Amino acid sequence: MNGFFLHYYKSLRNTTEGQMRRISIFAIALLIFLASGPALPQSAFLSQLADSSALLTKVNVRYDPSYFRISYPMGDVPANLGVCTDVVIRAYRKMGIDLQELVHKDIAANFRLYPKNWKLTKPDKNIDHRRVPNLMTFFERKGRELAISQHATDYKPGHIVCWNLGGGILHIGIVSNKKSPDGRRYLMIHNIGAGQVFEDCLFNYTIIGQYSYEPV
Repeated sequence: MNGFFLHYYKSLRNTTEGQMRRISIFAIALLIFLASGPALPQSAFLSQLADSSALLTKVNVRYDPSYFRISYPMGDVPANLGVCTDVVIRAYRKMGIDLQELVHKDIAANFRLYPKNWKLTKPDKNIDHRRVPNLMTFFERKGRELAISQHATDYKPGHIVCWNLGGGILHIGIVSNKKSPDGRRYLMIHNIGAGQVFEDCLFNYTIIGQYSYEPV
């Protein structure tokens, strides 16, 4: 490649103004192509996370927002109960990742950085990781905050999506590997009241966050 640019430089001394413009346009296009490189493949981790989420849809779960005292670490509410955050927690747990412990430790170390919606004065390992605002803060800090758009292609399997349902109610789900009937969007895996299900609902509510979280 160095030889090419050396030849290109020497040829500039014997070109007309019109040829110079054409050569410059070609050089810029070549540099853009070299800089862009090949598209990055879909993360294997996120694809597996989407598969783990899909397994959750096979479990019959009743929506129950009650406060539970649970063990720590690796604690969970009863397997037949849960809310939207439990979908995300359980999907990561199938990957060997305990969001209960990770979120609790980060809140304990950085309490002032997390929302104070519940007027707590200290972390609560029973519930902190089961609250959407806390998960959003954690993913912003420890993962990647991705662009919010109205283009379905920007939402990939394994990404975490958060919505505002109105009235101060937030919601969270995971982008699946399964496409909508028209093939234009990936279905979401979430629990908004009907259990842990697939649903074509990406743009049904106001999106307020999109994240990618792959623990190092």
